[in-house]
Amino acid sequence: MIGTAGQRRPRKIREQCGSCPDRFARDKRQVVMNDSDTTEEESSTDEEERWKDVARAAEIPAEYYNIQKLVKYIKAGNQTATIVSLCCLQDYDLRVQINQFAIQDIGGLDVLVNILECNDTKCCLGALTVLADITLNIDIRKTIVDLDGIPLIVDILNSSMKDLKTMAAETLANVSKVRLARKYVRQCGGISKLVDLLDIKTSILQTPRNQLTTEEIEFLDMARAGSRALWTLADSKHNMEQMRKSGIVPLMANLLKSVHIDVVIPIMGTVKKCSSEPKFQLAITTEGMIADIVTHLNSENIDLKVECSTALYKCAFDATTRDLVREAGGLAPLVSILKDKSVRDNKPLIRGATGAIWMCAMSDENVEQLDDMNVVHHLVGLLSDECDEVLTNVTGALSECVRFKQNRKAVLNSNGLPAMVALLNSSHAPLLENLATAIKECAEDPESMRILEQLDAVRLVWSLLKNTSPRVQANAAYAICPCVRNATDSAELVRSLVGAMELVVGLLKSKEIMVLSAVCAAIATIALDQTNLAILTDLRVIYKLADLVNTTDDMLRMNLAAAVAACACFGNNTEELGRLRTVTPIVTYMTSENPLVHRTTAMALEKLSMDPQNCITMHQSGVVPFLLECIGSTNKELQLAAAGCLRNIRELALRAEEYMLKIDDD
Repeated sequence: MIGTAGQRRPRKIREQCGSCPDRFARDKRQVVMNDSDTTEEESSTDEEERWKDVARAAEIPAEYYNIQKLVKYIKAGNQTATIVSLCCLQDYDLRVQINQFAIQDIGGLDVLVNILECNDTKCCLGALTVLADITLNIDIRKTIVDLDGIPLIVDILNSSMKDLKTMAAETLANVSKVRLARKYVRQCGGISKLVDLLDIKTSILQTPRNQLTTEEIEFLDMARAGSRALWTLADSKHNMEQMRKSGIVPLMANLLKSVHIDVVIPIMGTVKKCSSEPKFQLAITTEGMIADIVTHLNSENIDLKVECSTALYKCAFDATTRDLVREAGGLAPLVSILKDKSVRDNKPLIRGATGAIWMCAMSDENVEQLDDMNVVHHLVGLLSDECDEVLTNVTGALSECVRFKQNRKAVLNSNGLPAMVALLNSSHAPLLENLATAIKECAEDPESMRILEQLDAVRLVWSLLKNTSPRVQANAAYAICPCVRNATDSAELVRSLVGAMELVVGLLKSKEIMVLSAVCAAIATIALDQTNLAILTDLRVIYKLADLVNTTDDMLRMNLAAAVAACACFGNNTEELGRLRTVTPIVTYMTSENPLVHRTTAMALEKLSMDPQNCITMHQSGVVPFLLECIGSTNKELQLAAAGCLRNIRELALRAEEYMLKIDDD
């Protein structure tokens, strides 16, 4: 089976293995190649390029030649010589790259892979022990995959020997950093076998290692190795789904209760990766893992803190999870990470902690607790960070906190506004989204608005409408509303921005509903000034608004109706909107279940009812019953608008009746 100079002989020839004289070669399993892994990451690992660029040492050490001699003994020797040579190989530091090259250069990888096919457990164990060390090298990983080593390693997971399964899992943990290897492990049925390794008694997990028996330590090591392999395999969405179907969720919940950090870190890493999937997010919550994640968040181990904080960041999109984090006491350790200046250079940790705080701050109850910890002050201190992802999370958290008046004051007192405005020059779209939202909330505070005006923030926010990201455009348009409404001289402010209104009206051609809705809200605010409304009318804004009326999106309906209400009362816009057949579609907005849609719709209908022909159209469209119902609303604006519209319709009817009576008299 093992040829000279590292060459592989044809598998179909029945021949003896030098390592195991009585063992005949068998065909390796063929891996199906036709299923797609398009959901996986394109690159295998961050260290890949680093390994490729490492050159061999200028001077070859003696160990290089000694290792190659041992590989030759493995090739040509009998079973005993093979075992002895493998044991001697382990005396060298195989994590050193030149020693790895020594094995690779003489064809030792082919030999080691061939040994995995033999029935001798000592030979297999020795080969796997060597492979587990040398597969830290990216080139060696790829070679193992090319040599069809994955099916052989997966087959060893069926062994009854715990140490064999442990070393096989350790090897897979390294080799699976290659994208193709992850695919092969799944296709060979390796994921379910690795998941089975995690099935370990809770008593072992909760007992210190020095108090465990030898057999219990073997179970623990096997679970740790399986966790490491699954952690790597979880880079593929296909693999995550297979892991879920194999029943990994309750096993992960059990392992998270372990006192052994070397087991908890890889399983927490797997939880972190899987928590990006909605099905896993629900399972993590229902299995009660949040409390355990929070417990480990208090650990002194930095790597574990990184995994825990990032897992909470990914899971806390759900309101139930946010409540569980608060109830488990998870907010305090997250804030303590922000306070600790010694970990500021650890970007993954800061990114995870700020992201988790951002998600948790979406719940009002969490903001109350965060306020007690003075979180706004600590978040403002991070606005000088150079990492875009950290800044995105920080501004996201601030945007949630400043929904409350006291936190707007806190940002102002912490001198956070200049730092936020300075970041508006960034090109990172997610950061700009959150910045626009945060400034929108801060602009609701008059004192903060004065500072924003001094910093020329309105111009910078307006320029975000040119951004290519629809979400940035939408958030910027929403931010313009309070900026214009609360500015010292809002009308002059808008007109001082060259091309500002042309830019806003031009966005009404967008294909994105969120952008159209936000722009309509901005137009409704800008049009409150008659001079600005005249400019908007010259830009044919009502024709563009008329093109949007046949929509079923409630948010767009609400803001579009507000824009129509603001623009209808200038010149002959009311009659023109009727001619453009906007009345009947707007009447249908009253069928929405959202009371905010009713409010702006009634306001639009009141303005449109100033034209007699529009009143007739409204009446024919059956608007009266809806208006009568709106009069009973508790919202005063809705009441007044509905009553005003009914008055206009009734006045037209009375005039028509008087006219008919006059004709009869004549």
